[in-house]
Amino acid sequence: MSKGNATRLAILNKAFELIYKNGYQATSIDEIIATTHVTKGAFFYHFKNKEDMGLALINEVMQPGMIPYMTHALQQSADFKTGVYEMMKNLLLKAPFFNVDYGCPAVNLIDEMSPVNELFKTALMNLVREWQSAIEAAFIKAQRAGQFQKKHDPKQVALYITANYGGVRNMGKVFGKDAYTMFLKQFKNYLDSLE
Repeated sequence: MSKGNATRLAILNKAFELIYKNGYQATSIDEIIATTHVTKGAFFYHFKNKEDMGLALINEVMQPGMIPYMTHALQQSADFKTGVYEMMKNLLLKAPFFNVDYGCPAVNLIDEMSPVNELFKTALMNLVREWQSAIEAAFIKAQRAGQFQKKHDPKQVALYITANYGGVRNMGKVFGKDAYTMFLKQFKNYLDSLE
């Protein structure tokens, strides 16, 4: 990796940490620069402005870092219920880069930025749609294997699962990991009810 690429990645990684903890709007360029020890000129060499850096954070750090983690269990299991439950359990209880106090970085940005910035909304929608598409594909495969009846709409199932994830991540900020363990019990009941 070139020195320039390493600097860009260092800025994005530090920005991720700060934004995850404090929020996008509360994190200043000066704060990012101070914690990465790069010059203002170096920051603006890599990013036109804070918005450009925020979009790069979603597209270059969050999406490639989160999607494989979100889809691995789905792709490893021949049984949809097992795979999607393990996916959710891993995301809630085992993901090393998520802190229960701060929730999910993608969900946080959806809450904070989607209502006020169309470019952020589009980038975040792309991230969520990629995850939903993986869930849909796994569900369709399970339907073809006879695990579920055709009456279930894979898009609706994927939306339901991802929406529940976003909700429980936010509840975890208030109730801690207990919210996750209670949710996982009910999530298993939901999966068991699918026929």
